[in-house]
Amino acid sequence: MVSIWQVLAVIVAVLYPVQALLNIFMKKKKKLPPGPKGFPIIGNLHMVLGKNLHQALHHIAKKHGPIMSMQFGLVPVIVASSPHAAELFLKKHDIAFASRPYNAAGQYIAYGHRDIVFGKYGPHWRHMRKLCTIKLLSNIKINSFRSMRKQELGIFVNSLKQAASNHIEVDLSAELASLTANMSCLMVLGKKYMEEEFDERGFKNIMEETVVIAASPNIGEFFPFLSVFDLHGFIARMKELAKIFDDFFEKVIDEHVQSKDQKKAKDIIDTMMTIMQSGEAEFKFDRRHVKAVLLDLLIASTDTISTAIDWIFSELLRHPKVMKKLQNELEQAVGINRMVEESDLERLEYLDMVIKEGLRLHPPSPLLTPHESIEDCIVDGFDIPKGSRLFVNVWAIGRDLDAWLEPEKFMPERFIDSNVDLSGRDFQLLPFGSGRRSCPGLQLGLTTVKPSASSISSLL
Repeated sequence: MVSIWQVLAVIVAVLYPVQALLNIFMKKKKKLPPGPKGFPIIGNLHMVLGKNLHQALHHIAKKHGPIMSMQFGLVPVIVASSPHAAELFLKKHDIAFASRPYNAAGQYIAYGHRDIVFGKYGPHWRHMRKLCTIKLLSNIKINSFRSMRKQELGIFVNSLKQAASNHIEVDLSAELASLTANMSCLMVLGKKYMEEEFDERGFKNIMEETVVIAASPNIGEFFPFLSVFDLHGFIARMKELAKIFDDFFEKVIDEHVQSKDQKKAKDIIDTMMTIMQSGEAEFKFDRRHVKAVLLDLLIASTDTISTAIDWIFSELLRHPKVMKKLQNELEQAVGINRMVEESDLERLEYLDMVIKEGLRLHPPSPLLTPHESIEDCIVDGFDIPKGSRLFVNVWAIGRDLDAWLEPEKFMPERFIDSNVDLSGRDFQLLPFGSGRRSCPGLQLGLTTVKPSASSISSLL
């Protein structure tokens, strides 16, 4: 297979003369934010390919500042790496940066960008977001699954207790992944599906592969004229994944249609099918939209949540004093004879601090899903051209020396007497984003993370 560096070398050789001519005829040079110099045609791609993008951008921004401009192939890129920079883009200029760039995963896996995550900003997306917020992810809907979550968490805790009593080693990460997958399937699909019912490689493996391939750099997105060649086989793989998801979703939807009159409890598919059949969506809402939203919900509520809990427990195990303090709070507020329930969460102040600190240091999405400017605008005195791709580096923001004291340390106590929360209004802590494109599943995520984290802590 042709390497990405060979491809870039050919692109430079072919397009360099074209760029040179364009530079000669450019009449006015815009005042872009500062940034590193790049090579002709490829820009700064060589500085980030093959690396952890959020860490590479953080390192570069230390030299060039919290609002930085780069060039990834033919795509102009803006990187925001401080709370103030994030506030400018996600609050003051929220509308201008409310859209998403073209994404191959959004096109091939998410039914032509019909989902919430990758959907282009406009009337269609706004109606979709409204439906999800009001009908699918409201507090009433989330609370309707409370007894199910309690039951699954009980099964999980009992299995850990049994393994401990029998001196059996447990892969906690794998068990957490199973727990979040089971909860997600029950809330979204109405039942737990066996791994082989989804695909021979298993539900979790396919989900993980989808997340990885969606986040992998695709040369065709930086040089659109090359996308037709699919040089790295990404598009072919995305089409294979899309067929796996589509076949599965069609089967599940058909099951729901056939059994709709026999069900008492309504899961999220039932709700969406009711919306589709009633015509209340204010736009053409068909099975493609249902399946696209299902994919968003399943990925967000499995991979993201299990990753968050994994990191929180890694820090707790590394900081036994913090673990002991959390266990003491659980014993005093809940006792030792029962599990933590969702009704207990408001009284668990130190648990709240631990969750915030874990998400500050290890946001599940270190770079928010990229935004795209829909118009030319001026931000902090800099010209930002239409079509620029915006990366908000929440991983770097969580390590900003101007926002946090000793930011590399895991110190939940930093949130004592602090009003900073996770809703997106405090720009130094943005694991769920902010503004129009913030994660609509924030409440669902926290409702799953907090009881899981507290229940496991009480066992260790």
